[in-house]
Amino acid sequence: MELQVDVGPQVVADGTNPTLRGGRSGEAIVQQLHGRYFEQAFRGSLFSIGCAPTALSAATIALTSSGQPIVGVWNPLASGVNLVILQAALTDFINNVTSVALGGFIWASSVNNGALTAGLNPFNRRSMASSGSLARAFSLSTASLLTGLTNNLTFFEAAEFNTASGLLTTTVAAATPTPSVAGVQVFDGSLLVPPGGVLGLFNTISSATHTVSARLMWEEVPV
Repeated sequence: MELQVDVGPQVVADGTNPTLRGGRSGEAIVQQLHGRYFEQAFRGSLFSIGCAPTALSAATIALTSSGQPIVGVWNPLASGVNLVILQAALTDFINNVTSVALGGFIWASSVNNGALTAGLNPFNRRSMASSGSLARAFSLSTASLLTGLTNNLTFFEAAEFNTASGLLTTTVAAATPTPSVAGVQVFDGSLLVPPGGVLGLFNTISSATHTVSARLMWEEVPV
């Protein structure tokens, strides 16, 4: 049986039956045509929340309604979607010559929450506007506390960010080096935040001598 292919890229509507794409040598092309997250971004289902460089505080170790995630997200009970966590990023650097040793970063979660009253509109990675998401997000840099949390968060695993070099150290005495962290944790859909769920990134030691910036990215998929 002869295999028929159309040479070159195609632009087709949903619900149609395009022919197999081929190359100029008659070969069939099966590949990731665009970047890994292009489809989700193009269809408007990819969102994120960011934290601008902000000093850590006591709130970033509290797993109660007075806690403030470095970055986090709440999926309302009536959203009708799961938040499929894809990726998180974190950069930490020392901002004071008398820096306190850095604590560990952790992920904490809670379920069955229907009454949070704070939170931000997530960033839409197609429109570049803070609109379109069914979730609410949290960021240390915008003082969005977990007000109205029904069930306290609990630790479930350490965050996977690498210890960085001294290049991220701004003003620290040579005699008291303190490590920083910088990295990307790839979930690739291995963690879902169901309706009513809360997920947050927290530090375990209260210190205002470390400054962090961060990102949390997810796809919203119908339940």
